[in-house]
Parts: sequence; structure tokens; C-alpha cells
Amino acid sequence: MRRMRWIIVVILACAAWAHNAQGQIAEGEAQLVREVVYNELHDHQLHGYWRYWIVQWSAQQARLSDQIETADGPILRLVAAGGQPLSAEAEQEEQERLNHLLGSPEEQARDRQEYSEDERRIGRIVALLPEAFVYEFEGEEGGCYRLRFRPNPDYGARSIETRIFHAMTGELWIDARLKRLARLQGQLQENVDFGYGLLGRLFKGGWFRLQRRQVSATDWKTERLEIHMSGRALLFKTIARETSEVRGGFVPVPAGLTLAQGVSLLGSQPTQNTTMDAMAIKAAAFAANH
Repeated sequence: MRRMRWIIVVILACAAWAHNAQGQIAEGEAQLVREVVYNELHDHQLHGYWRYWIVQWSAQQARLSDQIETADGPILRLVAAGGQPLSAEAEQEEQERLNHLLGSPEEQARDRQEYSEDERRIGRIVALLPEAFVYEFEGEEGGCYRLRFRPNPDYGARSIETRIFHAMTGELWIDARLKRLARLQGQLQENVDFGYGLLGRLFKGGWFRLQRRQVSATDWKTERLEIHMSGRALLFKTIARETSEVRGGFVPVPAGLTLAQGVSLLGSQPTQNTTMDAMAIKAAAFAANH
């Protein structure tokens, strides 16, 4: 998921004509990134619907799920845990969970609201990119433009999420041909305090990584997501956010599936790539690079 002002370092000793030329290059890059952000926000509204597997990694085990996107948001079914298929009892519990969801309008409404809020949050974060940071072009790599970013001191972050994101430095990869976001990673360079530290604090060094790939002529999907944050909340309660996911086996499904249709499809034969071998390979690759 889901405007940039590109600034290339100007050497002060350069002549005035060289400074002006550099400014023209920076403005050209700024236009490029504005186009990238437009593509991300616009194309996301026109996305297709997909089925894919997700490996969620923790210190305890890897969990493999089969997920389908529906008109009411994504729905998933746990397939395996700890490298082993679910037991008959666990399979029954998964089916009962899905049946309960289908029979609970309140829970469905809550899931839709949470999904919509997540989508809006992604959109707000993407919308920050042009104004919240300044950038330095670092070259081309694998068909992508690679840029380093740092906080724009003239940007006034107001909300909690913008303050956290704005406190990061990192790197951005842009697909040079299609002008799409291919990779984004950042790290907190300082503690982020809330209520002058009385209400909470996120600690310096927290980081995230988002990696995406093209799955159709128009659609890009998240292939890898990592969030590693820690801090302290009110009354010295320790807070932590740890997310590590790898996704793959993307297969298109009919547009606008209902929730019931998605559940029915999850109960059918899993996608070809949703196998224990796929989970083991991806989980091992993730662990090796973690």
C-alpha cells in the first residue's frame, strides 16, 4: 500500500550556474515522486482481488495462512503452525471461527471498520512522502531508482503516526519503468515522546521494511513486511510491536467476492503454492535474513 520533494546535495563551492542546474534536476525528481505517489493511491483504488499465502514469523514459530481478498476485506484461514499441518481439532476450531464470523454482523462490521481504518492509515502515510522528507539520489539498482531520505525540518508533524514516521531516515526504491513503489525502509533516529514522555515513548532504533512486487499489469502486492518497534507507555508499561511477514503464491480471484464466498473458497483445495514445502522454504529464507 498506501508528493515528494527531492533534494540532491548542493556543494556550496559550486558556481551559481551549477547550483541552478542542480535545482532543476531536484525539481524533476520531485515531479517523478509525485507521480509515483499518485500511482500508488490511484491504482490502489482500482486493484483486483487476490488469493495468497502468508507466513507470519515469531520467535516461537512460523504460522502459514491462506488468505483471500473480498469486498468486505481480507479473510484468512490458518493452514499450519510450527512447520506442521493443523491437527483435526485445530482445523475444527478454525472452521468454527469462520462460521461464527459469518453469523455475526457485529463482528463483520468491526472487521470492515478496522480494515477501512488500516487502508486510510496507509493512504495517509503514503501522502506524507512528498512533504515530510528530503531526498538524495543514490543511483539505479535492479531497475529501480534508489533514494535516501531524512526528515524535512520544515514539515510540522501533528498526529502520532506522522510524528513517528517523520522521525525516520531510510531508503526508497522506485520502479524506474512503471513509477511504482518497490521498497521502503526506515529507522527511528531518536526517541519519539508523547505528552513530553509522560504518556509514552518509542525508542530510538526501531525500524520497518516494506517490499512489494508486481503481480499483474496493474497490481502490486506486499511481498514482505517487517515492523520492529519498542517503547514505554503510561505507568511504565512496556510496549512492543513486532511484525514479520512473507507473502507469495498470488492468484487472482473474482472481483467483489462476498465474505461467505471467500469462506467457501478457503474451504476448498488450497492454492498450489500454499504447501508445507512453500512455508518451510520461505520461513527458512526469512530467518536467514532476519
